[in-house]
Amino acid sequence: MATFDNHRAGFGTAQTGVFGSMVQSVSGRMIGWLDARATRKSLSGLTDRELSDIGLVRGDIDAIARKTF
Repeated sequence: MATFDNHRAGFGTAQTGVFGSMVQSVSGRMIGWLDARATRKSLSGLTDRELSDIGLVRGDIDAIARKTF
């Protein structure tokens, strides 16, 4: 009796090798950069009073965004 194997290796498996690792690394960095950008934009939109309410000052925004990056 014959059997068929229709399983195909998808993107991100061991067969992608160095190129797949590079794509994952670049996409991870891009996602981190976008997260930091969104954090910076959200916090910059708050007033000084609102920042004070959550225990921050305007000078803290870049440091907080860098931690998410």
